[in-house]
Amino acid sequence: MTLRCAVLDDYQDVALSMADWSPLAGTVDVRALRRHLGSEDEVVAAIGDCEIVVAMRERTPFPASLLARLPRLRLLVTSGMRNAAIDLAAATRHGVTVCGTASHTEPPVELTWALILGLARHVATESAALRADGPWQSTLGADLHGRTLGLLGLGRIGTRVARIGQAFGMNVTAWSRNLTDERAAEAGVRRAASKEELLESGDFVSVHLVLGDRTRGLLGADALRRMRPTAYLVNTSRAALVEESALLRALREGWIAGAGLDVFDREPLPAGHPLRTLPNVLALPHLGYVTRRNYEGYFPQAVEDITAFLAGSPVRALG
Repeated sequence: MTLRCAVLDDYQDVALSMADWSPLAGTVDVRALRRHLGSEDEVVAAIGDCEIVVAMRERTPFPASLLARLPRLRLLVTSGMRNAAIDLAAATRHGVTVCGTASHTEPPVELTWALILGLARHVATESAALRADGPWQSTLGADLHGRTLGLLGLGRIGTRVARIGQAFGMNVTAWSRNLTDERAAEAGVRRAASKEELLESGDFVSVHLVLGDRTRGLLGADALRRMRPTAYLVNTSRAALVEESALLRALREGWIAGAGLDVFDREPLPAGHPLRTLPNVLALPHLGYVTRRNYEGYFPQAVEDITAFLAGSPVRALG
C-alpha cells in the first residue's frame, strides 16, 4: 500500500527540489501544495487522505479540532524543533507522531537588522520615490550610533541581535522576566530594571521572546504609550506578543515613529489590512526563516523523519 504525504504551504514551489525524495519512491506518494489553506474545512478537503503531512513552521495550525478530523494522519513533520501551532497533546491522543527538523537562528537575526536599517533610513520610501521619478531625498534618517537598542528577550536570537547593535555603536539594554545581571553582562548589555524602563529608554525596541501564557499580549496600549514618539518597534518573533489593536492605534496616533513587522495575527495578511498600507510600517511577509540554507535543512530532514518513522524508529520527535 502506498502512503500519501502532503507538503503544505510551499509558497515558493521549492519543497520537492530542495531535497532528494527518492528514498520514499514506491512507498510514499508526495505532493506539494502551494496555496495556503485558510480554514479547517479546506485543510481536511486537501489532506484528509494523507497519512503523512509536512508543515512549514506555523503557517497551518494543527489544533485538537483539526487533528480529530484527520483520522488517517500518522506522522506530522514540522520544520524547526518548536511549533506552538501544533497541539502536541492532542496529536498524542490521536496516535499522531510529531517530528521536527533543525533550524538556524541566523536568518531571523539578519532580517531583524534589515527591518531596523530599513526603518532608520526610510529605505522603502526613498526607493519607491526614486523608481517613480519622485523627489530626490525626502526624508531624514535616524542614527544608530550612540542610540539605544532595547531588546525584549536575550536568548539565542536576542544575543546575536545585541552583538550587531554593539558593532553599530549602539547602547544595548535587555529585559525579560528571567534575565539576570550576570546573563546580561555575558552578552555585554545592560539589564533594564523593568519592561517599562526598557520601553521608555529605547530608540529601537526589538522583540525576541517565546510566545506563552506570560508573554501573550505583553505589549498592549499601556506599554506602547511608554515608548518615545521618535522610537521604532520591531517584531520578528510572534505577532501575539503585541496587541494588534493597540499597535494600530500607536501607529495612527503617533505614539511611536513606526514599526518593522515580519509576523502577523493572521497569515497571510488579508488584502486591505491597515498594516499593509500605514505609511509608518515596514512590513514583510514572514520571511525571518525563509532562506536557502534553512530550506536545505528543513526538507532533507523531513525526508529523514519520514524514513525513520516508516522504519519504526522516529527521530527528532516532539512532545
